[in-house]
Amino acid sequence: MSFPMNGSNIQVHSYKHNGHIHRIWEETIVLKGTSQEVIGGNDRILVKESDGRQWRTREPAICYFTAHHWFNCIGMIRNDGIYYYCNLGTPFTYDEEALKYIDYDLDIKVFPDMTYKLLDEDEYALHSQRMNYPKEVDAILRRSVDELVQWISQRKGPFEPGFIEYWYERFLQHR
Repeated sequence: MSFPMNGSNIQVHSYKHNGHIHRIWEETIVLKGTSQEVIGGNDRILVKESDGRQWRTREPAICYFTAHHWFNCIGMIRNDGIYYYCNLGTPFTYDEEALKYIDYDLDIKVFPDMTYKLLDEDEYALHSQRMNYPKEVDAILRRSVDELVQWISQRKGPFEPGFIEYWYERFLQHR
């Protein structure tokens, strides 16, 4: 698999199971790009929704994508601490157009005190039925929710103390 070069500016595209585009993040600076993981940073970037709406992110963020896990994490740096928004979805792929993954609706929001909340279970149930998510995908996603919760509890990967701050300092050097 190809991967984006450190310092390059890429787009991130999320799709739905049916292949339709879901959301496009216009620009993310690659801070670490390997075939195994991509760590990127962005701040107040344009996001385009599939329905044509557009909005800007409100704060700096560090994005963590992995080629082996069915989730990705966005650490948002706010005045009162770091909040995480974790998307349950396929491992990333990368081509010259963008970093891409399939978003499977379920999300986990993590608060600065490392408490968390599972979100969008209703949306997952609806889309699972409408788009015929295979049983294998459902099983992988259920295991991935458990794995992500373990990472949060164990302060692993992007939840490790200092991880977001370290990569945010690297991001500031690329701006």
